[in-house]
Amino acid sequence: MLRRIAFIIFFFVPALFAQEKPLRPVHTFSIVAFDPATGELGVAVQSHWFAVGSGVPWAEAGVGAVATQSFLDPSYGPLGLDLMRSGKSAPDALRGLLQADESCNIRQVAMIDTQGRVATFTGAKDIQPAGGIAGDSTGEGATIQCGGQSGGTVRVGKNYAVQANLMSSDKIWPAMSKGFESTQGDLAGKMLAALDAAQAVGGDIRGRQSAALIIVPAKSSGRPWSDYLFNLRVDDSPEPLKELRRLVTLQRAYNHMNAGDKAVELHDNQAALREYGAAEHLVPDSAEMIYWHAIALVNMGKLEESFPLFKKVFAMDRNWADLTGRLPKSGLLPDDPQLIKRIVSQAQGGQ
Repeated sequence: MLRRIAFIIFFFVPALFAQEKPLRPVHTFSIVAFDPATGELGVAVQSHWFAVGSGVPWAEAGVGAVATQSFLDPSYGPLGLDLMRSGKSAPDALRGLLQADESCNIRQVAMIDTQGRVATFTGAKDIQPAGGIAGDSTGEGATIQCGGQSGGTVRVGKNYAVQANLMSSDKIWPAMSKGFESTQGDLAGKMLAALDAAQAVGGDIRGRQSAALIIVPAKSSGRPWSDYLFNLRVDDSPEPLKELRRLVTLQRAYNHMNAGDKAVELHDNQAALREYGAAEHLVPDSAEMIYWHAIALVNMGKLEESFPLFKKVFAMDRNWADLTGRLPKSGLLPDDPQLIKRIVSQAQGGQ
């Protein structure tokens, strides 16, 4: 595997980086981070650029996370993950790709691995103000050469790195670092706090347009397409961070719903009801969540407890009552016409 990766770096990577430089840079501020308590890895970004989530953030469970920006070369994402998957540390993976890139002086990239080893690089020709901070960094950083010239500085640290370019001031990345370190809670909340801190002191000099957040678990399930705790994008919005926060709350609720469904499969009714209740607490007006909670109660033999929930959902939208009669054929409710009739009657307030 290591030989294959080395072959990619020295023979194919320079050809990739030899592409025509983009005419317009994808400038942004971002954070890559690791949660030592859970092993989760994540990336979060905001930019005045359409659909920043389509190119900047990359993450894979059990491997690492990457943010690639400035004069964007998205190949840093998959190639960085390939190198970390092969056993390279995040700092070594980043250095290897930068050294193969003759245009590294216009890049800004950060990588973090499953041990929390992190590195952030700011190219010497990134549009100023530009810079970054690696958590618990103990030095000034090391200079990378590219194209025979000084390309920029790599800073190495632990657990997180923040980086930004084309900002309103040089206060942005220090504010992000402070926001992340001073916030309690899970990784999503801490990374959102870093983005909010950047915007609070000015953010991107051009304004704001899009944002994204990805978080993956510590271990891969072998199905990378499903290994996301959060995989959220706001492609175009006047308030992308507010919209991203709303989506994070909604995703938290759906994570609880998924955990509830899993508990039902395991016949752990107490855990299922706890998870469904947590989901509804986060988004109390979601007909979707209330309805499937009610369906779960019916299948647990708690019909009377389900009626207030059905009544609430049917008052929101009568179509949910029409849906109910279709569920027995799919095995989601018992094939009992009288039972279905009692449930549907809640649309008229019946018993």
